Amino acid sequence: MAQREGEIQIEHRWPSPGLPEDMARRMGISPGPGVYRIPTLTCIHCKTTAIKNPFRVRERGKCFKCSMKYLCDTCWAETFLPDYDHTPFDKKVDLMLSGKPLLGSPMKLLKG
Repeated sequence: MAQREGEIQIEHRWPSPGLPEDMARRMGISPGPGVYRIPTLTCIHCKTTAIKNPFRVRERGKCFKCSMKYLCDTCWAETFLPDYDHTPFDKKVDLMLSGKPLLGSPMKLLKG
């Protein structure tokens, strides 16, 4: 299992009716009772955990500044914005714990 990958386990054992057929198909598993292990990915920038879509053909986002680690679709889209500021989640936590402000006007606006 690669870094930032994990799995979620869903247990639908007897007497459970199991997963509904439409939900099971979307996740690429068989419907009905059983134990299911579904792969997940965690975004390096926001720590959102996403269930891997087994039918996805579009490339997943990766951060070039974070050693090519996985980005969720929302964070990946933000990297293309003109005022994007690269700040991984771990760096935001470090700044918050050190007492430095995270919110407010961007420094480039304040430096008149």
